[in-house]
Amino acid sequence: MSHRSLKSVTNTQAVWVCMALALIFHITSGSPANRSPLLTHHLTKRSFFDIQCKGVYDKSIFARLDRICEDCYNLFREPSIHSLCRQDCFTTKFFKGCIDTLQLSDEMEQIKSWIKQLHGADPGV
Repeated sequence: MSHRSLKSVTNTQAVWVCMALALIFHITSGSPANRSPLLTHHLTKRSFFDIQCKGVYDKSIFARLDRICEDCYNLFREPSIHSLCRQDCFTTKFFKGCIDTLQLSDEMEQIKSWIKQLHGADPGV
């Protein structure tokens, strides 16, 4: 490999490293409210307790309900939608609104049973 082509490869790698660092900095900087909810929440037990769930943690059920809130957020692109939808363990009027908006009303009985398991009580949704 010639000196010139080696220098070109090195410059290209440096540019990619800088771009990756800039992206990481952008994602991690700023307040959590300004970041995409998809980048700030995790389907962990901590997130489960953070939204006031007091029932039995089941990662797959939690992921399914959280996906409803993600889809709702993706539809409206309003940053607060995702957190309002998840609030109080998926029992708010915002979650119900997302169910209606995403036309998932025919799955409501299954969704209620999932919420009951996570919430630890009848969701009343």
